[in-house]
Amino acid sequence: MTAPKVGAVVDPFQAQTVSPDGRVALAQVSYLVKGFELTAEDRQALMASAKVGQQAGLDVQFGGDAVQGAPATGATEGLGVAVAAVVLVITFGSLIAAGIPLLTALIGVGIGMAGIMLASGSLELNSNTPVLALMIGLAVGIDYALFIVSRYRHELANGREPEEAAGRAAGTAGSAVVFAGLTVIIALAGLTVIGIPFLAQMGIAAAITVAIAVLIALTLLPAILGFAGKRAAGGRIRVRRAASDTTHGERWARFVARRRVPVLVAAIAGLAIIALPATGMQLGLPNDSTAAPESTQHKAYELVSQGFGEGANGPLMVVVDTGTSGNRQQALADAAARIAKLPDVAAVTPPKVNPSGDTALLTVIPKSGPSSKQTEDLVSAIRAQSGQLRSTTGASLAVTGQTAANIDVSEKLSDAMLPYLALIVGLAFILLMLVFRSVVVPLKATLGFLGSVVATFGAVVAVFQWGWLNDLLGVASTGPIMSMLPILLIGVLFGLAMDYQVFLVTRMREEHVHGADPQQAMVTGFRHGSRVVVAAALIMISVFAGFVLAESTLIQSIGFALAFGVMIDAFVVRMTIVPAVMSLLGKGAWWLPNWLDKILPNVDVEGEQLTKQLDTPNDPEDRKLVSSTR
Repeated sequence: MTAPKVGAVVDPFQAQTVSPDGRVALAQVSYLVKGFELTAEDRQALMASAKVGQQAGLDVQFGGDAVQGAPATGATEGLGVAVAAVVLVITFGSLIAAGIPLLTALIGVGIGMAGIMLASGSLELNSNTPVLALMIGLAVGIDYALFIVSRYRHELANGREPEEAAGRAAGTAGSAVVFAGLTVIIALAGLTVIGIPFLAQMGIAAAITVAIAVLIALTLLPAILGFAGKRAAGGRIRVRRAASDTTHGERWARFVARRRVPVLVAAIAGLAIIALPATGMQLGLPNDSTAAPESTQHKAYELVSQGFGEGANGPLMVVVDTGTSGNRQQALADAAARIAKLPDVAAVTPPKVNPSGDTALLTVIPKSGPSSKQTEDLVSAIRAQSGQLRSTTGASLAVTGQTAANIDVSEKLSDAMLPYLALIVGLAFILLMLVFRSVVVPLKATLGFLGSVVATFGAVVAVFQWGWLNDLLGVASTGPIMSMLPILLIGVLFGLAMDYQVFLVTRMREEHVHGADPQQAMVTGFRHGSRVVVAAALIMISVFAGFVLAESTLIQSIGFALAFGVMIDAFVVRMTIVPAVMSLLGKGAWWLPNWLDKILPNVDVEGEQLTKQLDTPNDPEDRKLVSSTR
C-alpha cells in the first residue's frame, strides 16, 4: 500500500480473513495517525487504491473511521434558506426587509463555522459538530433578526426616524433576543455535564454559533437597519397591519376561546397518539450500516455481512488479565470456553498473549449486528462472567472495542436523558416565573414543552426506527435512534419553545396588567404575537427540514426531529394549547403567592420600562403639555 500515512496492510490470506465460500476477503489497513487527522487527499488516495482490483473485476469497498469524513450536506442548507426567504418576503412584503435577516444570519454562521474549522485543525472534533452548529446557527440567526426587524418596522409605522426606530428595536425586541439566546446557550452548554466528550463538543460549538447570532443581531443588524432606513418598510406597513394576517390570528384565538375544552382535549389527545411509538424507542450510535445506501461504507458493511455474518462488522475485544492466576493457560481456556457457550456467539478466536504472559486478547464475533439488542445483551453477559472467572481461576476479564464502547456510550446517554430533562424543565420553570410573575403559566409552559418532546420522540421512532413514510421523506435505511438525538432535541427545543412562549404570552400579560378582561387579554396578546411566531416557526421548520434531504441518515434524523419538534411546539402547544388554557383559567393563570412576588426580581424582557422612559418627556413644560393633551 503506497497511500499516504498508511502504516500496515494485513494480507487476508495470511490473516485467514477470507469467507468460507472464498468470495469475500477482508483486509485491514492501519494508519500512522488518527482518523480525524486524515485529510480529503488521504482518503482519495485510499479510494484510488481500489482501481487495480476494480479493473480486475472485483468489487472493492471501504469501511471504518478512515473513510468517515465530515458529513456532506450538499444543497440542503441552501434549500432551507430559500424557503426562509420566501417566508420573510411574504411576512414583510419587502425584499429589503426580507434580505436583512438572511444577510446577518449568513454572516453570523460564516463567522461561527470559520471558528469551528480552525478549532478542528487542533482538536479532535466529531464529524457532526459543524453540521449541528450550521443547522442551529442558521435557524436562530434568521429568527432573531426577524424579531428585531419586525419591531423596527413597527417603530417606523409609528412615525419614528430610522435611527431612533433601530435603537428602540434593539432595546426592546433585542432584550427578548438576549433572553431567548441565553436559554438556548444554557441548554446547549448544559450538554457538557453529561460527560460524553463528542456531545459536549457539539453543544459548545452550537452554543457559540448562537452567541454569535445574538451579538450580530444586537450590533450589526441595527447598523444595517440604519443604512436601510425607511426602505426596509417597503411602503407596505400600514396596509399589512390591517391585512388578513392579523385577522386570521384573532379569529383563531376567538375560536379557541369559544371551544376551549374540545380544542384542548383534541390537542392533548393528538400529542398522546403521536407519542405512542416512543415507548419502543431503541437507542444506538451510528455505524456503517446506517450510512447512505450508495456509500462505500454501507456497501462494505453488506459485503462483510454476506461473507462472514453481520456480527463480523462489530467484533468484541475481550481482555483477560491472568496476572494473579495460578494457571494462566487454564484461565485463558476457561474464559474462552465460557464465552463460547453464551448465546449469540458465532466464534471466539485463539488468545493473543502479551510478551510478559499476564494479559491476553480474545476476539469475539457475535452472530448479530453491532446495533442489535442481542449484541448489547452479549456484552453484558460476557462482563458478568468476570466474577465467576475470578473466583475459580483468579483471572478477570473486560470487554472493549468500538462496538462495546458504542454500547456503553448509548447506555450512558440513555441514563443521562431524564436528569438532563429534569434540569431543563426546572430551568424553564424558574426563567418563566421570573418573566411572567406567575406559577401557573410556567407550569403550563413546561408541561407543554414535555408534550412536544415526547410527541417528537414518537415521530422519530415511527420514521427512522419503524420505517413509516420512508419513501416520502427519502429515508433509505432504518435502525436504532441515534443515542445523542433525544438529549440534543431536548436542549434545542427548550430554547425555541421559550422563544415562542415569551413572544405570545408577554403581550397577554401586558393586557392583563392594564385591566383587560382575561378573554380579551388572551385574544389581543395572541393577535399581536401570532404573526411573528408563525413566521419564525416556518423559518425554523424550513431550515431544519432542508437537512432531511441529506445523504446521511444521521443528519436526516436530526433535521427531521428538530423540524417536527418546532412544528408541534409552535402550532399545537403554543398556538393551540396555550390560548385554550389561558382562556380556561382566566385570571387564575396569573396567580402568584404574595411572599414570592416580593422576592422575585422584575425581569423586563420586552423592554417595557425602556419604552416608558423614552416616551416620558424630560422637560417639565413638555410634561404639562402632554398631560393637557390627554
